Amino acid sequence: MEYLSVHIDSAAVAASATAMSKQEVFATLAKKAAQSYGLDGDVVLQRLQDRESLGSTGFGGSVAIPHARIKELDECVGLFIRLAQPISFDAHDGQDVDLVFGLLSPDQGSADHLKALAEISRFLRDEATLTKLRGAASEDALFVLLTGQQDQRAA
Repeated sequence: MEYLSVHIDSAAVAASATAMSKQEVFATLAKKAAQSYGLDGDVVLQRLQDRESLGSTGFGGSVAIPHARIKELDECVGLFIRLAQPISFDAHDGQDVDLVFGLLSPDQGSADHLKALAEISRFLRDEATLTKLRGAASEDALFVLLTGQQDQRAA
């Protein structure tokens, strides 16, 4: 199994988040970004909403990849949410979404942003990977599936 090279903090992973709308998903991502990476949650929320207004980030296969550029970052970072109940995300295939990978990238570095998006979309297109992510028992298990690393704080 392949793992993602995008930096993901273990605290940026949620195993059974409750959200009833895209806006609640974005708010959860923003809160996690503030907790995990010290970013301004309001700025993250606004940037995610701004990007979504250009078109749905619903990727298909019940997956969404909301993404935004954040001036304060110097590397791409990830956030991952598995929703307790799938929600409408206006995805091109019409399927409700239960797996959300948020990508935050520096304002500069378009190539890194596009490379990270491509890597995440390849990773989340693999049916075996999706099955494992949906079946993971905990946030720690999700973190390992995404990064191949054990949470250092738990050791």
